[in-house]
Amino acid sequence: MSFLNGQNMTGGYGKGPDILHDCTVAVDKGEIAVIVGPNGAGKSTAMKAVFGMLNVHSGVVTLDGEDITKLSPQARVQKGMGFVPQTSNIFTSMTVEENLEMGAFIRTDDFSDTMAQVYDLFPILKDKRHQHAGELSGGQRQQVAVGRALMTQPKVLMLDEPTAGVSPIVMDELFDRIIEVSRTGIPILMVEQNARQALEIADKGYVLVQGANAYTGTGKELLADPEVRKSFLGG
Repeated sequence: MSFLNGQNMTGGYGKGPDILHDCTVAVDKGEIAVIVGPNGAGKSTAMKAVFGMLNVHSGVVTLDGEDITKLSPQARVQKGMGFVPQTSNIFTSMTVEENLEMGAFIRTDDFSDTMAQVYDLFPILKDKRHQHAGELSGGQRQQVAVGRALMTQPKVLMLDEPTAGVSPIVMDELFDRIIEVSRTGIPILMVEQNARQALEIADKGYVLVQGANAYTGTGKELLADPEVRKSFLGG
């Protein structure tokens, strides 16, 4: 069983129709797993289901072998899940450093070492640590959001479209940083609109269509699959 496993999930928001249909996504230690697919495929919904933000009528979510299906998102954070939403993921009126300190809210120990690690990973944040986060570029804001999630010392990191709205150069840099986070041993589950680039850095990929698994494989396998290329990667 994978370290983080959302198995056969069916569900949706509130009393609305099901968006996910028997959907499975998972990631293991040392892996980057990406969820890709067309607009409206249920990518972010699958991520939110794993994080406990919507009703799962059937299916099971496990973290490190423990069934967490019934836990609230807050309880899942306590268990070691770090989640970076696509929007509203930083406090714009606070400084960079204050944002990172907010990330350590569940900790009672000295988190200065973790702060130093975040600054090592994202040197630009150290340079701008006294600036208000609202003054930063889109790519720098995303680094703050990821850094804040890392302050909780998560066992697994979940990123919902981390490169949304940034330039191709910034996207490449963010992907490089994500690879570096992965190399520290933290499994990463990521939803990404830029499918080709995401699959290039992925150990494992899930292509969703209408809330169900259409293709699953390694990043290399999916990039090489003629059907995936034709349908989702522009040939």
